[in-house]
Amino acid sequence: MKRKWAATFIVSAFTLVSPISSSMISPALASISAEFGITNQVEAQLTLSIFVLAYAIGPLFLGPLSEIYGRVIILQLSNLFYLAWNLGCGFAQTSGQLMAFRFLSGLGGSAPLAIGGGVLSDCFFPEQRGRAISIYSLAPLLGPAIGPIAGGFISQNTTWRWCFYATTIFTALVQCFGFFFLQETYAPKLLEWKRNKLRKETGNMDLHTEFDSPDRTLATTISIAMKRPFKLLFTQPIVQVLACYMAYLYGLMYLMLSTFPRLWVDIYGQSTGIGSLNFLSMGIGFFLGTQITAPLNDALYRHLKARNHGIGKPEFRVPIMVPASLLVPVGLFWYGWSAQAQIHWIMPNIGAAIFCAGVIVGFQCIQTYLVDSYTRYAASAIAAATVLRSLAGFGFPLFAPAMYDGLDFGWGNSVLGFVALALGVPAPVLLWRFGERLRSQSRFAAG
Repeated sequence: MKRKWAATFIVSAFTLVSPISSSMISPALASISAEFGITNQVEAQLTLSIFVLAYAIGPLFLGPLSEIYGRVIILQLSNLFYLAWNLGCGFAQTSGQLMAFRFLSGLGGSAPLAIGGGVLSDCFFPEQRGRAISIYSLAPLLGPAIGPIAGGFISQNTTWRWCFYATTIFTALVQCFGFFFLQETYAPKLLEWKRNKLRKETGNMDLHTEFDSPDRTLATTISIAMKRPFKLLFTQPIVQVLACYMAYLYGLMYLMLSTFPRLWVDIYGQSTGIGSLNFLSMGIGFFLGTQITAPLNDALYRHLKARNHGIGKPEFRVPIMVPASLLVPVGLFWYGWSAQAQIHWIMPNIGAAIFCAGVIVGFQCIQTYLVDSYTRYAASAIAAATVLRSLAGFGFPLFAPAMYDGLDFGWGNSVLGFVALALGVPAPVLLWRFGERLRSQSRFAAG
């Protein structure tokens, strides 16, 4: 069990690294724009969000590759790829170079988002999985809240380039821990190693594992595994529904991240460093949402499993999605109207914390449901969901300045809140009623 939790914490650390980079330059956009002569708001936001666009592409091949070569080697190599290009961002001389390097570093940084769910699926039984996924889910959401705080003080006191140097140093430390303490978890890979060892010791080449197939060549395996996330995304209604809702939540989060500096520096008149401290409210919301939900998620699963004669179902993760679907719009309304009225700074922060608590609870339930539903193909299922959410994380910040110019914070956030209600409230009801029937018709879903 110690090794399982070691794997959970190390994979979560890998997953924390790149989201910190994704948002760290948010408070520094003004100084980056000044240095590179960027006058267009959309182009300035693009330097921030192009990193997240790579999250949509990387998991499509990194998730399946982990199901062929094993989780650990793909994680380690991807992290090194991220480290190299992230360091390159610190030496960029034009806005074009910065965007290209950001995109390439995002490709490497997307690996833990695609593979982490698979590692937890390998390590834990369903009734133990909630707490592990709560830690893993916290990292990609806590990262974007921590990053801008450091980025604000770095850009105010030194140069924005140190945002990249600092994250590169942190990545190198995580890489060292991963190299020494992270062990392979994927069952087919472990059995393959055992088979090869026994063949070597006994000379019996007829030994096989249950995952071996006589016509399983490298080319056909890669071909099948690369197509699987697309198949899941286009043929599985469960993945489609959850991926769309997850995408909306993720897009809203990055929209808030990209517009926070505008609120605190331009409207509330705070300095870049002090303004970045308001990102703590997002971190607090994520933390409270995780810590309250994690024990509840597993306890409720065990209770419903016991009532169902000891048979567990992924649908037992759904009830906690209900409060999450309400917290998100409530937080958006609170944040938007208190910001527009320019009430004391604590009020928009409370709204942001409520919103973020709703986002993390929703994320945990969705990711746990997908892992429970597609256990063997968990990495591909998470990769499929990650594609849509990353496209939303890329696109939402691009229209945010124009939306707030036209609607201001009050009505701008209210529109987003009403859409969150329309998407979020029906989702848990539909999953509870039709989830099992949809899974029974799927050849990918467990059970």
